[in-house]
Amino acid sequence: MSEPSAPVPAPDAAATRTAPEAPAVFSVQDLSVYYGDFRAVRDVNLDVRQHEVTAFIGPSGCGKTTVLRCFNRMNDLIEIARVEGRLEYHGVDLYDHRVNPVEVRRRVGMVFQKPNPFPKSIYDNVAYGPRIAGMAKRGGDLDEIVERSLRQAALWDEVKDRLKASGLGLSGGQQQRLCIARALATSPEVILMDEPCSALDPIATGRIEDLMEEIKQQYTILIVTHNMQQAARVSDRCAFFTTEVNETSDTRTGVLVEYDATEVMFSNPSDVRTENYVTGRFG
Repeated sequence: MSEPSAPVPAPDAAATRTAPEAPAVFSVQDLSVYYGDFRAVRDVNLDVRQHEVTAFIGPSGCGKTTVLRCFNRMNDLIEIARVEGRLEYHGVDLYDHRVNPVEVRRRVGMVFQKPNPFPKSIYDNVAYGPRIAGMAKRGGDLDEIVERSLRQAALWDEVKDRLKASGLGLSGGQQQRLCIARALATSPEVILMDEPCSALDPIATGRIEDLMEEIKQQYTILIVTHNMQQAARVSDRCAFFTTEVNETSDTRTGVLVEYDATEVMFSNPSDVRTENYVTGRFG
C-alpha cells in the first residue's frame, strides 16, 4: 500500500460542538458485508476521527465485529465474505485491488477478545512484527522497540526483569496488555479492539481502560464492547447497531441506527431504539 498522496481531510465546517472536529482517518460510505448470499450488515455510513476512541455498541449478532474487521481487511480471510460500498483511509479506498492487505494490517493493528500471546518469550512476542517487517535497521533497534511498546502498554515495569520468560506465563490482564504492546510495536496509526476486556476481571479491565485513555493521544482507537458503562467511560463517539428482519427471508441484518458523540448518545439520543438500549430496556 503506497503512502496516501491526498492530504488528511480538514475538519468539518459544519461542526456544531464547541471543540473543532478532528480530521477523519476513515470514511465509511454505504458499507455492506455479505457471507455468501446472506447480508450480515447493510448501509453503514460514518467517519472515524483521529485520536479519538470510537465505540461500537449493540446487541449480540448485530454486526459490530463484522464491521470492525472491515477496517483492517480481516474479513478477507473468510472465503465467503465480501464487502460492498466504500471504506476510505485518508482518502484511499482500502478495498482497491492495488492496496496490499498486509500493509493495511501494519497500519491498522488489532487486539482480540481473548488474549492470544504467541508461545514465545515476552520479548519475542513484541519483537515478532517489527522483525518480519524489517523495522530493526541497526543493533539495539529491537530492544528499543520492545521497551517502548511495553511502556506504552503499561507493562514494562512488571516484566522488564523476565523478558525471556514465556508470554503464556502472564496473568490474563497482563497477556492482554502484551497483545496491545505487540500491536503497537509495528507503529500503527489505528488500533482495533474487539471486546478486549470481556475475559478480564474489574482491576485488569480498569488498567486497559486507563491505557486506552493514555494512548489515544498517539493512536486512533475503535472498540467493540457490550459494556455500556465502559463505552460511556472510554469513548468519544458511539455507533449503535441493531438488527432488522429481512423482508424476503427470516434472517436478520445488522444496521447502524445512530452515530454521535458519546455524551449525546447517552444523554439525548435521537432514536428511541438507542435510548431503549443504553437505558437497559432491551438488549
